[in-house]
Amino acid sequence: MFVKDRMNSDPVYGKPDLAVTDAQELMESKKIRYLPICDESNNLVGLITQSSLLSALPPDISSFSRFEITYTLSRIKVRSIMVKNVVTIGPEIPIEDAASLMAEKRIGTLPVVEDGKLVGIISGKDLFNAMTLLLGARNPGFRITVQQPDKTGLIARLTTAIASEGGYLSVCVGYKPPDRNDQWVSICKVENMDEDSLVEVICSLEDATILDIRQFQE
Repeated sequence: MFVKDRMNSDPVYGKPDLAVTDAQELMESKKIRYLPICDESNNLVGLITQSSLLSALPPDISSFSRFEITYTLSRIKVRSIMVKNVVTIGPEIPIEDAASLMAEKRIGTLPVVEDGKLVGIISGKDLFNAMTLLLGARNPGFRITVQQPDKTGLIARLTTAIASEGGYLSVCVGYKPPDRNDQWVSICKVENMDEDSLVEVICSLEDATILDIRQFQE
């Protein structure tokens, strides 16, 4: 799965000469927390965030009326408060690289850029939805978590054993547990098998331990 598969390919964006008040209204009406800023050629030149909007307010607004605050913000253009050094990503990048980059930079969204032009935007919500899809959360069947030694061929042994009994693997992902570098945990979503048969197959494999099993209905 790549960024292009989960990004919003028709993102809302603004222009550098947009007033801050107009940017606020646009973000509120579209229910978005980030607003890419593009020039006339659709090149990404900045990003408006909730933090950058707050930076447009005077340090002490306690003596300002609501009208004065609105008037002041209407005179400020987004070009003066936007984030200019925007962290971006390309559409052909694997989705896990986008997740790693967002976690590393502690940011909630990534404008997707190709040849300098904005072609999409991907958010933390999009990544959560991708994770749900990859883990088969909406697929019926049994979700079984199996721990085995981290050795060549053991994942293939597991999936072959399930398939040989007529089980259909709609999902198979894995990870190394942080406290056991010599082990590997596989999460499988299995259809076309009953629970007893699935447990019997796994238990017949040497050094395979079932950590969890639960059923998901349509």
